[in-house]
Amino acid sequence: MNILVLNGPNLNLLGEREIDVYGDKTLKEIQEYTEGALHSFNVKTEWKQTNHEGEMIEIIHDFRHSKNDALVINPGAYSHTSIAIMDALKSVKKPIVEVHLSNTTKREDYRRTKLTAQAAGSIIEGLGKDVYLVGILSLIINKGLWK
Repeated sequence: MNILVLNGPNLNLLGEREIDVYGDKTLKEIQEYTEGALHSFNVKTEWKQTNHEGEMIEIIHDFRHSKNDALVINPGAYSHTSIAIMDALKSVKKPIVEVHLSNTTKREDYRRTKLTAQAAGSIIEGLGKDVYLVGILSLIINKGLWK
């Protein structure tokens, strides 16, 4: 199973920005942790990060015809604002899991609206760095690849 893990704006600042909310691990450290935890599964992940809405949309468009079987997406703040990313995700005919490091329902009111989640099969949030691992495991389970 091949999974694209797509990260949105400001996630390149993990480990530096709002550590009390997002934790002290960098995105690279989270990637290494997640891939290490998945070593016994036949899963390959491709990680991307962008701070630009248009680039995120292009990555989603390219994903539609890629070798990747599923998408784990952390759209960051675009989750709450981007109809364009939501529409791009709705064009995808592969499984999508949206993840958020923090529990957005316990944060500011504007973070409770998740436009992009309307195009995802599921949403996992509030588990810190483990949201990526849990999101990928949910895809493995739903594909019948759990061994």
